[in-house]
Amino acid sequence: MPSSTSTETNPARQHAPNKMRAGGRRLRLSALTSAAACLALTLSGCAEVDTTAPSTARAEAAHGAPAHFGSVDCREAKCIALTFDAGPSENSARLLDILKEKKVPATFFLLGKRHIEKYPELVERMAAEGHEVASHTWDHKILTRISDAQIRAELKRPDDAIERLTGHKPTLMRPPQGRTDANVHKIAKQLGLAEVLWSVTAKDYTTNDSALITKRVLDQASRDGIILLHDIYQGTVPAVPGIIDALKQRGYVFVTVPQLLAPGKAEPGKVYRP
Repeated sequence: MPSSTSTETNPARQHAPNKMRAGGRRLRLSALTSAAACLALTLSGCAEVDTTAPSTARAEAAHGAPAHFGSVDCREAKCIALTFDAGPSENSARLLDILKEKKVPATFFLLGKRHIEKYPELVERMAAEGHEVASHTWDHKILTRISDAQIRAELKRPDDAIERLTGHKPTLMRPPQGRTDANVHKIAKQLGLAEVLWSVTAKDYTTNDSALITKRVLDQASRDGIILLHDIYQGTVPAVPGIIDALKQRGYVFVTVPQLLAPGKAEPGKVYRP
């Protein structure tokens, strides 16, 4: 946007005050629109950060390396990853029943406070049934707004709790609202964590309409997609069977995030997003 000095020295603007004011309003509106767009991108997990696509992770793996996570080879199969944030919750047992019945693995990015500490048996069940158990921080603080010490606590506390319950320390985390930056990457790397964003969101925090949640996922789904859902909301778990069935009919194979990257492995400090 031009400075006040340049406005004062521009003859065309001096002789057209009404146009100048209108142009200023347009510029301000444009700036507001751009800011809103940037916020929307951040909230959707599309913040302006360097990211690595699953296909790139696979291609960068050693040539001919065996797949490290199960029998699905996403270099050949049409893979998609189902992920759930902010659990466990009172809905998680039903979700696990559905996933078991449908034979679908998922990746759970769990919250610590009021979730892991409230439903430890569900965390144990997730791991025992072959799902990937990862972190969504301890208390959902926005990592780009807090101190380094607070970031470390937000990332370390759920990891320690998950390791105590499952015997395995998480290697993945999802930053709340997808908000991350170079400082978060640095601390995540020091703690052995890679960040995982997403490409498909049903915005299930805005609706309990299971049919709408299903439609939003199906409209956005594509190969190597990472689907973001929240099993804490009432409309989400009832939508899961229809989402699974419809995507299977389209030829998709459901995998965990580590399977999606195999034979590559998630590298600490990197951000992964299709």
